[in-house]
Amino acid sequence: MTDALNPPLNPPIHPPTLRPTWRFMLSHPAHLVALGFGAGLSPIAPGTAGTLWAWVAWLLLAQWLSPAALGLVIAVSLGIGWWACTVTARNMRLLDPGNIVWDEVVAFWIVLWLLLPAGFGAQLVAFALFRILDAVKPGPIAWADDLFHGFGWKGGLGILLDDLVAALCVLLLIAAWRVW
Repeated sequence: MTDALNPPLNPPIHPPTLRPTWRFMLSHPAHLVALGFGAGLSPIAPGTAGTLWAWVAWLLLAQWLSPAALGLVIAVSLGIGWWACTVTARNMRLLDPGNIVWDEVVAFWIVLWLLLPAGFGAQLVAFALFRILDAVKPGPIAWADDLFHGFGWKGGLGILLDDLVAALCVLLLIAAWRVW
């Protein structure tokens, strides 16, 4: 039996979707979420576009939601994102497509949520640190990036995990800076 989290053992052989289109994104709700509602379709630096989308969405959400409600949005987004990343990577036939940006979105939301209240300058520093760490993948981030691979629930978790570790590293760096 197969479902969204347990793909068939011998999926049909098709070439991988190297660059998703609007049509691909709109063909399944998981694609829409995983591709950051279009941010992941950016031809240049989709991860940065996804993080920028996350920041703008956060600024809008924070106007209407309490910190507790924002935390609930993040928790729900993690579960939905795991499913969406799993399905979209499988349908693209790529282990960790760069166009999947929901991992950046939810990880950066965690950073912003834990920085509350933070002014624009602190948010900008967090954005820059997150993008640098996500791109360079030093130490624990590289370890997390290599931990889970595949086309099942582990693959979706693997897509999210390195960005969650990058978010943790950003928060540790900011905390160390504040203490210093």
